Amino acid sequence: MGLVVQKYGGSSVADAEGIKRVAKRIVDAKKNGNQVVVVVSAMGDTTDELIDLAEQVSPMPAGREFDMLLTAGERISMALLAMAIKNLGHEAQSFTGSQAGVITDSVHNKARIIDVTPGRIRTSIDEGNIAIVAGFQGVSQEGKNITTLGRGGSDTTAVALAAALDAEVCEIYTDVDGVFTADPRVVKKARKIDWISFEDMLELAASGSKVLLHRCVEYARRYNIPIHVRSSFSGLRGTWVSNEPLGDQQVEHAIISGVAHDVSEAKITVVGVPDKPGEAAAIFRTIANAEVNIDMVVQNVSAASTGLTDISFTLPKSEGRKAIDALERSRSAIGFDSLRYDDQIAKISLVGAGMKTNPGVTAGFFEALSDAGVNIELISTSEIRISVVTRADDVIEAVRAVHSAFGLDSDSDEAVVYGGTGR
Repeated sequence: MGLVVQKYGGSSVADAEGIKRVAKRIVDAKKNGNQVVVVVSAMGDTTDELIDLAEQVSPMPAGREFDMLLTAGERISMALLAMAIKNLGHEAQSFTGSQAGVITDSVHNKARIIDVTPGRIRTSIDEGNIAIVAGFQGVSQEGKNITTLGRGGSDTTAVALAAALDAEVCEIYTDVDGVFTADPRVVKKARKIDWISFEDMLELAASGSKVLLHRCVEYARRYNIPIHVRSSFSGLRGTWVSNEPLGDQQVEHAIISGVAHDVSEAKITVVGVPDKPGEAAAIFRTIANAEVNIDMVVQNVSAASTGLTDISFTLPKSEGRKAIDALERSRSAIGFDSLRYDDQIAKISLVGAGMKTNPGVTAGFFEALSDAGVNIELISTSEIRISVVTRADDVIEAVRAVHSAFGLDSDSDEAVVYGGTGR
């Protein structure tokens, strides 16, 4: 008997009919001889609605109480799903993140998992139950407070439980049939990928692909947990994410895995920075102390007449105000002239492990953008990724142009998006 961990996103359990459909799929997996552990997200837009409600009550809610509020969504869906499974004649028990043994650090709203001690889950499935776990949440190691893992945290919960329980596979159910060569909402002819390596999937996730969270893939790679991304709305085979193709899978390593885009970032330019050792360090230490994550960085050549330069970097829009405030407080110590903030940008990334051994990929990428009339503001590269920043208004045209230029368009029917946002 194998052990399977399944995760269902909010669009899969958006209403009563969706919950009953998911319950049947879970029961079918149980009937096939598997022990089944299920991680579930909040129903539909419940989390967004709770956030809006909190903002109406308090413009800056306390982190501890905010987490306590947000975890209510998953508790509702896990209990309803357990009820639906029992109605189909099978035993199910629901568990909060803390009851499931998901132990985190003490950072509210974006906690990181430290350990998973799934004793109660193991006991439950050994007794023949289907275990339903609330995703996105845990309990802090110090203080024992309820914490949340941030957006998409249910994916990480599922993979962490799969690792702790030594599961055969972690199935991530969403509202598309797998991982595509581009967002099928933007590129209708995007192709479904049958298999993709952890390395390529990490780059796609970090570059804006919404199907899997970057932390989830990172965790799966660390513990070598195969992920099967598939739709809860169809019975089709999805996309396997692993170190190497599994079993009888005959999959050729593609030169280019896909094109990802991200419109959730902003750009800050620090103007008039003295071009001397230690200035960049002071800027990014200030950002780090404010607990702001940055992505791309570029420094201009200094002007010979002034000895000053500009440093630009990208970061999540949600952290823009925090970064600006932190830099303004350190302005006199660092010695820059001014700050410029721009949240009308988009990042486009071309990802593929094959590009490091195939000359001409970079040239083809820039030629496709040029032919589409898209101007480039920043460039960042790794061995298997090229990313650029453009105007937000240009992102859709840019993604489609690059996707077509590298022969990624499908010859078959358009990709199906069953609902929701792709998570």
